[in-house]
Amino acid sequence: MATLSLVSWNVNGIRAAERKGFLDWLNKGKYDIVCVQETKVSDPNILSAKMLNPDGYASYWSCAKEKKGYSGVAIFTKTKPNKIKTDFGQNILSREGRMIELEFDDFILINVYFPNGGASDERLKYKLEFYKCFLEYINKLKNAPLRPLGYGGVPHSPSAKGKKIIFCGDVNTAHHAIDLAHPKANLDNSGFMPIERAWLDKFEEDGFIDTFRFFHPEKKDSYTWWDMKTRARERNVGWRLDYFYVSDNLKQNLQNAGIMPDILGSDHCPIYLKISI
Repeated sequence: MATLSLVSWNVNGIRAAERKGFLDWLNKGKYDIVCVQETKVSDPNILSAKMLNPDGYASYWSCAKEKKGYSGVAIFTKTKPNKIKTDFGQNILSREGRMIELEFDDFILINVYFPNGGASDERLKYKLEFYKCFLEYINKLKNAPLRPLGYGGVPHSPSAKGKKIIFCGDVNTAHHAIDLAHPKANLDNSGFMPIERAWLDKFEEDGFIDTFRFFHPEKKDSYTWWDMKTRARERNVGWRLDYFYVSDNLKQNLQNAGIMPDILGSDHCPIYLKISI
């Protein structure tokens, strides 16, 4: 089995990230797959050639067509996928460039930038509808029939059950009180409302594992987003909004997961997952 290293990062603008050293970080890290959210580009062709084709990587993009400089996700990968998907039908998952799916030989990777519900009641409803549609989608995907061959053309084991799924990104909700610095003060604020957190409960109830909590169930003060206006990062007053989830049929493949709080360049920091495939 090979060990894959995956990273997810809300870069808060890919062009700004490039100016702040994103490509140097990418090349030094030697990660197998890097997923980014909030690229804020409506057309990747406006980007530099180095950003579109970093050394050793192919890149795949999904952009918001509804609004320029908004949303957007991308994946940089050293291994080319068998299939790339950005159209999820006539539903909310296909809007605003929030989701991209790559299918590899032995797993499916989905990079998602979940909506923020803080702007208005309408955006909160939009966020909750996105959660609903996404959960329905990944459950249908997970239960779809297996392809005849697995990784490297090796037949699947007779005991293999369902497709193997990794999904990651900015979920825009802190799941439990341990996942933000001031839980009591934020119970009525979008990002920690019970109605939002219930969807993360449902992810886990339906067989998806929060990989950070799998390895660090009681770890405190571990955040991935800090408010820039209040300089909250300097005081580590943050929220854990970014996640790697895997389907439970990948549980035995998990090697490590963590947060990279020392990496600057955005109001979020990267998170990572190491998994054997």
